[in-house]
Amino acid sequence: MESMPKPSMESDDKLHIVMLPWLAFGHMIPFLELSKLIAQKGHTVSFVSTPRNIDRLPKMPPNLAPLINLVTLQLPQVEKLPKNAESTTDLPYDKVKYLKMAYDQLQQPMTQLLADMAPDWVIYDFAPYWLGPVAAKLGISRVCFSIFIAASLCFAGPIPVLKGEDDRTTPEDFTVTPKWIPFKSNIACFRLFEVKRIFDDVASVDEENIPGTYRFGAGIEACDVLAVRSSYEFEPEWLKLLQQIHQKPIIPIGLLPTTAYDSSDNGEAWTEIKEWLDKQSKRSVVYVAFGSEAKPNQAELTEIALGLELSEFPFFWVLRNRRGVADTEVIELPNGFEERTKERGVVCTSWAPQLKILSHDSVGGFLSHAGLSSVVEAIQFKKPLILLSSLADTGLIARLLEERRMAYLIPREEQDGSFTRGSVADSLRLVIVEDEGRIYREKVKEMSGLLVDDAVQDKYVNNFLDYLKKHKQ
Repeated sequence: MESMPKPSMESDDKLHIVMLPWLAFGHMIPFLELSKLIAQKGHTVSFVSTPRNIDRLPKMPPNLAPLINLVTLQLPQVEKLPKNAESTTDLPYDKVKYLKMAYDQLQQPMTQLLADMAPDWVIYDFAPYWLGPVAAKLGISRVCFSIFIAASLCFAGPIPVLKGEDDRTTPEDFTVTPKWIPFKSNIACFRLFEVKRIFDDVASVDEENIPGTYRFGAGIEACDVLAVRSSYEFEPEWLKLLQQIHQKPIIPIGLLPTTAYDSSDNGEAWTEIKEWLDKQSKRSVVYVAFGSEAKPNQAELTEIALGLELSEFPFFWVLRNRRGVADTEVIELPNGFEERTKERGVVCTSWAPQLKILSHDSVGGFLSHAGLSSVVEAIQFKKPLILLSSLADTGLIARLLEERRMAYLIPREEQDGSFTRGSVADSLRLVIVEDEGRIYREKVKEMSGLLVDDAVQDKYVNNFLDYLKKHKQ
């Protein structure tokens, strides 16, 4: 374990904050973005993760590096967890529970780290349900930080429900609005195929699996403040309801649009991609990416590929065909697809600079899994969204965006979530070029200034830090 002594503060209003995200890049990156925004205000952050994850994080801008300490804790080995698997991106979905088991064994070294550092605050994710009581005993103030939107947290319910007192026991129970949501909304329930994919982590308990809902419940119960990656401009009614449900301070911290990193290490990859994008017409390219965790099954992959082919749009597809070496279900593109589309499409199976791609003028639409970070990046660069939701709360996010007319959802079959190549092609045409889809192109531009503007984000971070300064123990 690498630990750092508590930094000396020039004045009492400078904070030292420890960050502990879950071992998923969809969690680590928002935690890192928040760390950067906090450091920009002159506070010190100790960002804790495992060695391999720390090595894979984007490089810090030189002006912030002295204020963000990257602290490593060695991940314990547990049976059934593949070697060198330190994040969810290294694992098929059914093995993530073993990563959680290893993560839980970080309790003792994390306790020692907090005791040595004695920070003003610790900001933790949903997964370390054990951290709140540990920090409380050490006299450290506690923030539970949700990278999930307020609507998702409202749907999950109050603490007793999260911790197991839930009368929802079948997948079908999660397809209706829960009793604690007092207004009608199509966001307030899962579609059947969505909940089937995550039901084991929502409702089942065994010796190998402490559900994510229980973890969240314990984390919220033990915190002083619940911070949410959201804003009043994005979901005001849900933030208000979340306050009523939990009866404790709820602080939105903005949508955390991705800010600049030191990108000197990926210049060559970007040069090649940019050359290809530069050759395409303005707003003609479909950018396709499903994040670090979502992986379509073989049937879905086939329909996405053939839908792209049918649409006749140029496309740039970042394809993850397996989740780590332990993933035995390798998905494959249809026979002949790459040969038939080589003149107008690129399939990239390695890392690609998503921010830079989305910022390019030739990109006319983003086919995505509705992960919040990807959604925020699309809004940043005013790219209309075509969505195929996947795991976790992406279905709820997708319907919130649909309700706001900021995204179009590809039609899917209710039971199994299947869709056709024709619906993929039709959805792309609608959003990118057709008059009927103009609303999606215009709405994302309109909302960009409200949701991801630097001044708006700064307001939320200042409000959050003012609270932390006033209420530290």
